[in-house]
Amino acid sequence: MASPIKSAFLQVHSVIGLTVSLVLGVMGLTGAMLSFEDEIVAALNRDAAKVELRSAPVLTPDEIVARLQGQPGAGKVQLMMLSSEPGATVRARFARNENGERSSVFVDPYDGRIVAPVSGEGFFATLRNLHRFLLLPGNGNGYGRLITGVSAIGLLVLLISGMVLRWPRHVRSIRRWLKPNLAMPGRAFHWSLHSVMGTWVLPVYVITILTGLWWSFDWYKASATWLLSSKPPVAAKAPAGAKGGARSGNAAESAATPTLDRAWATFLADQGSQYANVYLQVPNGPGPVRLRSLAKDAPHDVARDDFRIDGATGRVIAVERYADKSVGDSILQRVLQIHTGAAFGPVGRILFMIAAALMPLFTVTGIILYVSRRKLRAASTPKRHRSVGLVPGE
Repeated sequence: MASPIKSAFLQVHSVIGLTVSLVLGVMGLTGAMLSFEDEIVAALNRDAAKVELRSAPVLTPDEIVARLQGQPGAGKVQLMMLSSEPGATVRARFARNENGERSSVFVDPYDGRIVAPVSGEGFFATLRNLHRFLLLPGNGNGYGRLITGVSAIGLLVLLISGMVLRWPRHVRSIRRWLKPNLAMPGRAFHWSLHSVMGTWVLPVYVITILTGLWWSFDWYKASATWLLSSKPPVAAKAPAGAKGGARSGNAAESAATPTLDRAWATFLADQGSQYANVYLQVPNGPGPVRLRSLAKDAPHDVARDDFRIDGATGRVIAVERYADKSVGDSILQRVLQIHTGAAFGPVGRILFMIAAALMPLFTVTGIILYVSRRKLRAASTPKRHRSVGLVPGE
């Protein structure tokens, strides 16, 4: 006879599975397609990423912004990625237009002309919105964000209830737990595939759930930040030789017009040729210029030092060095990489991609098992406690 506890867990598993399985299938497929976004975009734009080396000096950030925004129909430059590699183009991103669309272009660092728009960016932006918000109106401010967040919590309940349903009184063999029996016919085959593959991907799904909720619920993000973050960054002094650093209290300089070039000069005085690339965020109104720098010897692509520099005086307001971060702060900075498996190297990224791509398998096999279970129960006689073909708990 089925255990009452397992019967209750089966009801929970079935109801939640039927409710969120289609959403989870979409999230899984789109997540798998996003796994190698950076590499695919880089391959699509290989020819636009570099220009011929010239003897002319490269333009300063202010000059690049001025030339871009001087072109007809150009929007406001929001972000630029500048590289220390000779001949590398500048990647500039514009603010969202009236339709909420955002575009990026590759810019010649010598004359400021647009080399080419970033290919593939629009496709992956749509794919990301489908993954996170189901393309519902409002995107991050709409119902899609809530639906995907609730579905992720539902997946966690499915994992827990699935393990309870699968757990026997005596674990006979590790092979039975980890090897699906593909020779079994019909419903037994679907159950073996559903349960065994679910056991395989359970650790990956737990990690993706715990990190994915970061984008779904503000309370979750705030709680994770409170739990893992160390004390706020301490203001740093400007490095020696930084433009305006020694005269930050001068009233005339305080009244100077903020410029990107002043902040850029301070950054170069600190980093010299040590950086590989840097994201320069163009302030939207009063406020410091933010630069996120990746060193040439950085351990990974998100090990960035974060500078906030006064554009009027060139004074360093605050700096966060990645090397000085606590373990908790490093985790917070790498949430996306942990979510995609990139934090665990190429093998981890491939495993996470495969696990995401398998999500529709659980949707299909789960629905098949539910329908077949209903049919078997309907065909059973009142005198029998359990229909033939049902596993314990059904």
